[in-house]
Amino acid sequence: MAGPALPSPLPEKEACMADRPDSDVELQRLQLRFAAARVSDERAVQRLMHSIDACGQLVACTVVRDGDGGDDAAPLVLIDGYRRVAALRRLGRDTARVQCASGTLVQALAQLLACAQSRSLAAIEQALLLRELIDGQQLSQRDAARQCGRDASWVQRRLLLLHALPERVLEAVRGGSVSSWAAVRVFAPLARANADHAQRLLASVRHEALSTRDLHLWFAHYQRAQRREREHMADHPRLLLDSVREREHDRAAARLKDGPEGQAVAELGHAQALLERARKSLGALQRPVSVPLTCACRRVRARLSELDAELRRFTDDADPTARQRAGLAGAGSLVAPDQSPAAHLA
Repeated sequence: MAGPALPSPLPEKEACMADRPDSDVELQRLQLRFAAARVSDERAVQRLMHSIDACGQLVACTVVRDGDGGDDAAPLVLIDGYRRVAALRRLGRDTARVQCASGTLVQALAQLLACAQSRSLAAIEQALLLRELIDGQQLSQRDAARQCGRDASWVQRRLLLLHALPERVLEAVRGGSVSSWAAVRVFAPLARANADHAQRLLASVRHEALSTRDLHLWFAHYQRAQRREREHMADHPRLLLDSVREREHDRAAARLKDGPEGQAVAELGHAQALLERARKSLGALQRPVSVPLTCACRRVRARLSELDAELRRFTDDADPTARQRAGLAGAGSLVAPDQSPAAHLA
């Protein structure tokens, strides 16, 4: 049996959202039904406050009428413009400029996902809005994808993102204490591997206000740490970060002290170690080898030729006195063990 007919997407020639003229409405008429699907950003709201205070509201919020009919007093569901409304309220304004979207609530949400007029939506915001379309508006994943102009795999990936994140992490993202990037790149893989560590890290974030950069650094070290270290890192991430940054400062001070020559010595030491490891790996292989390995060997040979030219510049033109001392040291190594240096010179 065929399912109920779904509203068709808005024609592509229309604007992404609305085609009705802007109007000013009272803020109390706006229903913030999808506030839980939007990520809070305090700095963005502050910027909007300064802009609106100086220039007025330049971009209209997008709304859709709640229910059928053309009642001008009907509540208006806010689709796009949650940060603008927050800024207007903080400024003590009573009204907002809005644009009423044509079509249904489903179409308005789908068009928001398809166009993202005022700003690009974070992946988590997309996932939360998709969940509203599927669970709240009873669309299938395929129909939601069609309405948004996406394919079904895109919808599925966004929904899987929600399943990978604990509800507390989603609340932290919506509240602005955890960024969408950190939720996707740090908390999602951490929760899959160790849900307890993810919860303990989240508790630390709430108390210590770790930045996205802090979480990225913490997770990089967590992935390399042993089990006992990870237990301590989950409860005390700030201690690890302070220790890592202190070591970085010490290395920076050492580089400044040694200058560019010291840095070159260190890099040549690393290169020597890498070349020795590569030599051992290649020595264990037999021809013929794969095409990627052959190409890699050619690239390295070309770079070694360039490096050899630089090495010769600093060795062939070295101080003659130093070269003489090196030569004498080399000659000394040719003396027979049972022969005295004096006898050798005679």
